[in-house]
Amino acid sequence: MRKLLALLAVAVVGAAGSLLVASPAAAHGYISSPPSRQANCASGAVSGCGDIVYEPQSVEAPKGSMQCNGGGSRFGVLNDTSRNWPAATVGTSVTFNWVLTARHATSTWEYFIGNTRIASFNDGGAQPGATKSHTVSLAGYSGRQTVLARWNVADTVMAFYSCVDVNIGGGGTTPPPTGSCSAAAWNSGTAYVGGTVVKHNSRQWKAKWWTQGETPGSADVWVDQGAC
Repeated sequence: MRKLLALLAVAVVGAAGSLLVASPAAAHGYISSPPSRQANCASGAVSGCGDIVYEPQSVEAPKGSMQCNGGGSRFGVLNDTSRNWPAATVGTSVTFNWVLTARHATSTWEYFIGNTRIASFNDGGAQPGATKSHTVSLAGYSGRQTVLARWNVADTVMAFYSCVDVNIGGGGTTPPPTGSCSAAAWNSGTAYVGGTVVKHNSRQWKAKWWTQGETPGSADVWVDQGAC
């Protein structure tokens, strides 16, 4: 009897461990440049954002929402139009760059201004890389606008949301970055404490907590500080 009880206990613990391993990752993706609202919160450009500071990649909600937080119960601060959200100056087209910390199979990527869909990209269920970029025309729009981006996952009912505030000028495309990568290059063997800034793949990254061996652009610990 004792032997049977011991075997049952082992089985229960093993099953519990399997459930924990099978839990979905809490990391997903967001637009890093031009900085989305969650990127501005994570970098400290906008203060008082709450938990989104630590989870800019986690704005997940059912497909079809037209709200910056996807209409979910979390991250309502992203819908607050009274905040002084920084607006990136762009031309008549702009390239939106995503950082994907979990590479979900994708149906489509959609971009909206107001209730108008201005661009859509169909991935047909393919799995993206660690980053994804789309060049979107803003022809016909001017001045300050908020672009809502929606990343639709192929095999679930969920999507990920990012809102990017832009100031649309006349002529040309988004200018290339003019800053220099003044930080030291990231090294996989170096341990970094929270707040450390490094450069990697022509971008600067800021550590949110202690890390070692986690690649900027692939690991959630690094916050994209922009191209340089």
